[in-house]
Amino acid sequence: MIVVPIKEGENIERALKKLKRKFEKTGVVKELRERQKFTKPSVIAREKKLHAIYVQQLRQQALDK
Repeated sequence: MIVVPIKEGENIERALKKLKRKFEKTGVVKELRERQKFTKPSVIAREKKLHAIYVQQLRQQALDK
């Protein structure tokens, strides 16, 4: 459960903004969308591999600079 402490006299819009930010960080919506469709394990493995290659290239570029 997400809890957002509100200070005395704090604006409700600001509290809602904090709640939305915390909700996004938990990744609930992203997980829900992933569960709505089936993705083959081979496709998941391919995406992970491509992501790992991308991250490795970024790190290599950072070291070269």
